[in-house]
Amino acid sequence: MSLNTRVIAALGAVVVVGAATVGTSVAIAAGQTEHNTHRATLQVGTTSTVADPLCWNDGSPLSDDQQDQCQTKAKQALASGDLPQSDVRASDRIGVGVSPNVAKTGWWASSNGGASSQGGQTSLFSYAQGPSFSGSQTAGKVLNSSGKTVITVVEIDKKSESPIAVWYFQLNTKND
Repeated sequence: MSLNTRVIAALGAVVVVGAATVGTSVAIAAGQTEHNTHRATLQVGTTSTVADPLCWNDGSPLSDDQQDQCQTKAKQALASGDLPQSDVRASDRIGVGVSPNVAKTGWWASSNGGASSQGGQTSLFSYAQGPSFSGSQTAGKVLNSSGKTVITVVEIDKKSESPIAVWYFQLNTKND
């Protein structure tokens, strides 16, 4: 027995509608009436880690005090192991993605690793509006020697040059 393309397309539509229904039902059951539209994703090889922003001011730029609090909160989360984490090998390819509305505002991503000639910081994605994925690059280019590399993703208001949302991810270097 073989299925024709109409039957396959119909089954695919049922799966998509079913998945959307389940996702919405879970959000409603959890007391959420809206989907979180501010997410960042770290892709390492074939795995990905999705996170909500560590620092967020409901879409308004963070004040100087909020930015200071954000850095303190990030340091505490790193020390306690509470940042979203992913294991990585130097040969893995990594990339960063953001929600479409974050891409519309504008964003950038960097790591606290890489060549010392760059001050120990490597850009994964320079500021841009529109694209929602950084592309992928070899992890070895952005890792630091401590074995724990922090990836920072920032949605930024280009006019005020102030962050709107900030995400942090931790890469744990594994030997091949």
